[in-house]
Amino acid sequence: AFGLLQVNHSASQAMSTEEGEHNQEDQASDIVLPTYHLGPGENEAFYPSKAKVIAEEVLFSELDGKVDEKWVEEWADFGDEFEALSKDIADKIKEQCKASLDIPRYKIVVQVTIGQMKDQGVKITSRCLWDTATDNYATVSFQNQHIWASVIVFGLYTD
Repeated sequence: AFGLLQVNHSASQAMSTEEGEHNQEDQASDIVLPTYHLGPGENEAFYPSKAKVIAEEVLFSELDGKVDEKWVEEWADFGDEFEALSKDIADKIKEQCKASLDIPRYKIVVQVTIGQMKDQGVKITSRCLWDTATDNYATVSFQNQHIWASVIVFGLYTD
C-alpha cells in the first residue's frame, strides 16, 4: 500500500578550513519520496464487462441442467442445499475474478440470490457508498422453468 522510494542526490557544500580557504566536497544526501497510489493504473481497473463474462460462465455451468423439478420440490424441506449452492457459486465467481482480472487493489464482493419460480415477482436492489471514478458492478441473471438466479459482482477500489 504505502512505501518509500529513496533517491540519492549529490550536493556540493562549501567547507571552510583552518586557513580560511573554501574547499568543495561532494556529499550525498537522501531524498525520500512517497510511492502510494491514489487510483488504479490503466491495467488495474475493474471492468464490469469482464466480470460479467466470468459470472455468466460460472452461473450457467453450475445451474444449467443441474436443477430439476424434484430437487426444487424438496427445497422447502432442505433449504440448506440452495444456501450451500449460492455460497459455492459466489466463491467460484470471486476466485475467478481475482485470478483472471489482475486487480490486486480491488475488493471483490459477490451477491448471489436464488429463488423458486412460483408465478411471483422479485426485485433485488442494492445501495453502496463508493467512488464513481474507480468502483463499479456487473449483474448476471439466470432463469429456467424451475428457478431463477441473480448475481451482482462489485469491484471496490481500496486505497
